[in-house]
Amino acid sequence: MKTNKTDDIKIVNTTKNDWDKVIWLFEKAMEQNGKNGYKVWTEIDKYGLEKDIENQLQYKIVQNDNVLCIFSIQYNDPFIWRDKDKNDAIYLHRIVVNTAFKGQNQFEKVMNWAKQHARQNALKFIRMDTWADNEKIIDYYKSFGFEFIENYQTTNSTELPIQNRNLNVALLEMELND
Repeated sequence: MKTNKTDDIKIVNTTKNDWDKVIWLFEKAMEQNGKNGYKVWTEIDKYGLEKDIENQLQYKIVQNDNVLCIFSIQYNDPFIWRDKDKNDAIYLHRIVVNTAFKGQNQFEKVMNWAKQHARQNALKFIRMDTWADNEKIIDYYKSFGFEFIENYQTTNSTELPIQNRNLNVALLEMELND
């Protein structure tokens, strides 16, 4: 009997024990995506990642003891979404796919989890941001049902992760309809 690969995955919080793996995933993604001509983070916001892990806001997709992908969530993002942030959304951030598992629909797994999580928490939207000048990734996210809302130039606020300061981002939103 053939096993469906998505049947045996689990999505769980990362822990302090995952720290080295989290940093390694970021470093590999930055290296690989940079080689492929994609815009990548220039720094890893280690403080922000530590806070995400500590506050149980970072998750990992695991299959057969392999970490396929990591991502962080927030329930508020006022520095980027400003007046649209009304406690009615889950915000996806820092999605990093293990380069060994690229091309295996990791983002689809993140989205399936995010939709279920949002509905369980009575949230109406899934939101995310990405580099405004990366049409390829914007189109990719739109293929999952996200709508482009606007481009926004972030501030230099220390409240923002290092990689999100002074950045021109595209804001993307998916309304959840039951």
